Amino acid sequence: MHTAREAVLVQCRKLGQLSAKSIRHVHRHQFEEAETLLEEAKGVAIAARELLVPHPELNPAYLHDTEKEMVEAAAVLAIVLGKPYPTARELGAQVMSYLNGMGEAASEVRRFALDEMRRGNIDAASSILKQMETIYDDLITFDYADSMTGGLRRTCDALRAVIERTRSDLTATASQQELVRELQAVRARLATE
Repeated sequence: MHTAREAVLVQCRKLGQLSAKSIRHVHRHQFEEAETLLEEAKGVAIAARELLVPHPELNPAYLHDTEKEMVEAAAVLAIVLGKPYPTARELGAQVMSYLNGMGEAASEVRRFALDEMRRGNIDAASSILKQMETIYDDLITFDYADSMTGGLRRTCDALRAVIERTRSDLTATASQQELVRELQAVRARLATE
């Protein structure tokens, strides 16, 4: 049992590393690399769970955090690419890991939305914000004890603050871009007169 536990911990570290790398590749717009790392992460998660099968008395709580990171990586990639969100079953993740990972992903894509705003791509940033809100709206319906949801309420509270900041930033950026367009139009009219 001790050997299995230690082997699972090694797999968990690897799973966390692969998931984090996948997210970094998404932010760099290296989507193929991100998908490759995510597929590798899924394999590591399966291997970790298989190591636990002969030892049901082991508490797999430590697998929860790294599964959550894998779900986060998969969801970030889906959000950014506009693909359907992966299901818990597709990822082979525990329900608590899945729910919290989706909340973390919705917070993580704020960074991508801000990058899109800086590029002047308000539509892409707006689409990401809409998805963040959809995920939040779905997650808050899981109003159960924290022991059943793995602290989902805290994840939702943090996500709500992230959504409000993102909405504020998007509103300010859109207003600034409109002002710039108006000033350019005035400048063009003055130049022709």
